[in-house]
Amino acid sequence: MKAAVFCGKNDIRVKDVEIGSPGPDEVKIKVEACGVCGTDLHIYEGAEGAAKCEPPTILGHEFSGVVYQVGSNVKSFKPGDRVCVDPNDMCGDCYYCKIGKAHFCENMVGIGTTTNGGFAEFCIVREKQVYKIGDNLSFEEGAMAEPVACCLHGLDLTGVQAGDTVMIIGGGTIGLIMLQLAKLSGAATLIMVEPVKLKRDMAKKFGADITIDPFNQSVRAVLDSYAIRDVNAVIECVGQKGTMQEAIRYVGKGGTAMLFGLTHPECEIPLLPFDVFRREITIKASFINPYTQSRAVSLLQSGRINVKDLITEVVSLDEITNVFEDKSYRTKGKIIIKP
Repeated sequence: MKAAVFCGKNDIRVKDVEIGSPGPDEVKIKVEACGVCGTDLHIYEGAEGAAKCEPPTILGHEFSGVVYQVGSNVKSFKPGDRVCVDPNDMCGDCYYCKIGKAHFCENMVGIGTTTNGGFAEFCIVREKQVYKIGDNLSFEEGAMAEPVACCLHGLDLTGVQAGDTVMIIGGGTIGLIMLQLAKLSGAATLIMVEPVKLKRDMAKKFGADITIDPFNQSVRAVLDSYAIRDVNAVIECVGQKGTMQEAIRYVGKGGTAMLFGLTHPECEIPLLPFDVFRREITIKASFINPYTQSRAVSLLQSGRINVKDLITEVVSLDEITNVFEDKSYRTKGKIIIKP
């Protein structure tokens, strides 16, 4: 089969690789759509994502497709089923799995990071990682279940309540998903901080009450002009040192700063403990998507969250190297690879 193989830093190649039949508890999926994630780009550039990726590995962990073949013990799926995949496969036996914190599993298999993933014509995964998406979702939308699931976990940890004021920093795919989830959670005022006008306009479409261009406007001045005293939650969705600092700076007294964006592993930011004390703020982070994949699929099927408009381009597997090498792609929305 054809696949995009990560061969080392700044080296991803489309080549022919062998793939066998599924084991007794496995499902072989014909991949129809696979999203390019910021984690994929981090790995490509030599950094570490949620897990260490050793070359050669087929990347791609946000994917959907059609069941092609099932193992002898598989009961819940049959060839032809339309499905998506939760890429984080926990062992169920280690200390963290047994205390209900399986996303910290000591033996986790990461489909598309520690083992071959969805930038390929086919992918084999364990049955328990597969979710039906029904007939009403496109494969492109189905591939978005994983990022929606990650955002759900992050929002759960942020604790957004009905009536809250919520600021999102970064209007990319993740930021616009977070915006929609915060609105569904009952946030009364939604603020998007984003320098790109096209993304600010998209944020307005999805329900942002206030949009701010941080390069040409003072965030504090805009907040003051709307008489906003406290921002209950700030969700950082960029993964840069400066925006992490801004999340902590702009969260109000008693509020939560969610540092959701993925930084370089060696990124450091200064922190004033006295300021944290004086404002009694909570600083949190969010790691992968434990127990939220089913909720994400349900949300997508309900139509209450719009991911279709976040997809800006569909690229063939043969052209995937352009997506990684040409940094202009990173200023766009979600890029979907279609084998």
